[in-house]
Amino acid sequence: MSSNVPHESLESSQTADVPAPESENNQEMGAAELGQLLDQYSGDAALSSGEIRTATVLNFTSDGVVVDLGLKSEGLVPRGEFTDESGQPTIELGATIEVLLEASQPREGYVPCSSEGAHRRRLWEQVEAAYREQQKVICRVVERVKGGLQVEINLPGARPGRRPLSAFMPGSQVDIRPVRHWEGFLRRDLPCRIVKLNRRRGNLVVSRRLLLEEEQKKKQKLLEEVLKEGAVLTGTVKNITDYGAFVDLGGLDGLLHITDISYRRLTHPAEALSPGDAVKVKVLKLDKEKQRISLGLKQLEPDPWHDAAKKYRVGERVRGRVTHLVDYGAFVELEPGIEGLIHVSEMSWTKRIRHPNEVLKEGDWVEAAVLDLQPAEQRISLGLRQTMPDPFQAVADRFAPGSVIKGRVRSLTDFGAFIELEPGVEGLVHLTELSWDKKVKKPAQVLKRGQEVDAKVLKVDVLNRRLSLSLKDLTPDPWAVYASRMRVEQVVRGRVVRRTNFGAFVELAPGVEGLCHSSELPSDEGEKVEVGQEYEFKVIKVNPGERRIGLSLKAMAPELERRAVDNYRAAQPRSTATLEEILSSKRKSLGTEKS
Repeated sequence: MSSNVPHESLESSQTADVPAPESENNQEMGAAELGQLLDQYSGDAALSSGEIRTATVLNFTSDGVVVDLGLKSEGLVPRGEFTDESGQPTIELGATIEVLLEASQPREGYVPCSSEGAHRRRLWEQVEAAYREQQKVICRVVERVKGGLQVEINLPGARPGRRPLSAFMPGSQVDIRPVRHWEGFLRRDLPCRIVKLNRRRGNLVVSRRLLLEEEQKKKQKLLEEVLKEGAVLTGTVKNITDYGAFVDLGGLDGLLHITDISYRRLTHPAEALSPGDAVKVKVLKLDKEKQRISLGLKQLEPDPWHDAAKKYRVGERVRGRVTHLVDYGAFVELEPGIEGLIHVSEMSWTKRIRHPNEVLKEGDWVEAAVLDLQPAEQRISLGLRQTMPDPFQAVADRFAPGSVIKGRVRSLTDFGAFIELEPGVEGLVHLTELSWDKKVKKPAQVLKRGQEVDAKVLKVDVLNRRLSLSLKDLTPDPWAVYASRMRVEQVVRGRVVRRTNFGAFVELAPGVEGLCHSSELPSDEGEKVEVGQEYEFKVIKVNPGERRIGLSLKAMAPELERRAVDNYRAAQPRSTATLEEILSSKRKSLGTEKS
C-alpha cells in the first residue's frame, strides 16, 4: 500500500525541505523524487467527494470492505452494505462494483466510500432521465397509505438486494375511475409516469392514470381511423391461450381464435404461432363500444373447400394421413385444411369395431372411399371397408328366402335380435317373428346372447345389407291350422282373456284368438261375461287374410234353448207340461245359465 502524503508536507517538500542540487547527479535524483511526490499529490488531489468510481473488491476487514479505486489510496466501504442478516459476505473478492466517494481526503489510510450511495445516485439519475423524457417506469405497490399508495420504482439494472426508490401515487392517479377495492392493487407491478420530482427532499410522485388516459386515446384513435371490418393489419402475437392468440395491433389487442388461425385442425395455437411473431391478420368483427376485435389469419389464404367438390367425388378412392382418433372414428387429412371422417361403422365388414385404435393409429397413411361430401358444412365421410371385398354380396346366393340356417345370437335390442350367420353377415329376427303363441315384449324372454339357434330366411336385401329371419316360421302357424278346420255357424268353446269397450277377446286355442263384438253379446248378458270364464260361441266370420275370427254369444241363444228343452225332457220324461211352458220357464233362467 502506497503511503499518503498530506497536503502541507507536499508544500514544504517543494520549498525548504528540498536541498539545492550540488551536482548533475544530485539534480537528476532531486527531479525523480520531485516527480514521485507530484504523482502522489496529483493522485490524492484527484479525489472528489460525491464522485462515482469503479472499484474492485480487495479484502474483507472488521472495519469494512477494502476496494481498489485505481488511485494511490484505497477505499473502504461499510461492511454492512455487503453482508446478509447472518453477517456473511454477499460479494466475492475480485468483484467489480461502483462506489460513491464520500470524502476528498483519506481517513485513517482509506477513502470513505459507499456502494449504496452509488446505487441510489444511479437510480436518481435514471429517474430524472425518465422524468425529463416522460418515459414509463414500473412501480410495485407496497402498501396503502393515507391519500393513495406507496410504491417502489423498479429500474433496469438495479442490483439485487438494494433498496429501491420509494414514491407516492395519489389515489386520484391510480385509475381512470374511482377505486373501491384497494386490496386488488397490493403487490402488483403497475406501469406509471413520474409527474413530480424533488431530489433534494427525496420526493417522487407517480401516476398510472396518465398512461391509462393516453392508452385510451390511442385506442380510440385506432378504432376510429384504422380499424374496420375487412381491414388487413400487421400485428404482434402478444400471448397465447388454449383457445387462441391475442395480437397487439398497436395499442389494441385482438383475439385470433384457434379456428381462425389455419384451415388445418390445430389442437393448440402454439402449433402455428409463438409470442412475438409478426402476423398479418384480417379484421373479422369489430365491437367499438366494448373494444372487442375478432381477427382471422386463415381468411387471407384460399379456402381449400372451394374446389373440394371437383377433387373428391363420391365413390372415388383417396389417400390421406390419420391426424387424430376419437371414440366414434378417425379423422384423415386429405390435404392441408381438408379432413374426412372414417366412422367406426365404416372400418370393417366383418368385425364390430368398438374404438378406431383397434384398426388405425395416428400418423397412418390410409386409402379410403368417399361416401358423402358436403362442402357447405365442410364435411367428407370416408369408408375404409369399401376398399375391401364385401362378404354380403354373396348372401343372396348362399341364403335364399325360405332356407333354414344356423347362427349365433350376436345382440339383443328392444325390437328384435341380431343373428350372426358368418363373419360380416347378420340377420334380424324381429320381435313379431319370435313366437306364434307367446306375447313377447322383449327378445330376452326367448333368447340370450351367444345362443345358437335355427332360423328361417324371410327376405334378403343386398342393397341395404339387410337379412330378415324368423324363428316362429320353423313351426306351423297354429292360427292357420285351427282356422282351416273352422266353419261359419260352427260352435266353439273358448276362454275370455280380456274385455274392451267394443267386445271380448276369446282364446280358442294356443295362439288363436277370436273377437265377440259387443253387438254379439246379449244385452242382458254383456255385463256378466267375465274374464277368465269359458263360454260357447258361434262362429259368424272367418278371415284368413286378416287373421280374424268373429264370434257371437247372442247367436247361441236358440242352441241353448234347444239344449234346455232336451235336458228338461230327459230329466222329466213323464211331464205333461207343454213345450211352450217349458221354453217360458227356461227363458226366465237363461240369463244366469252358463254352458
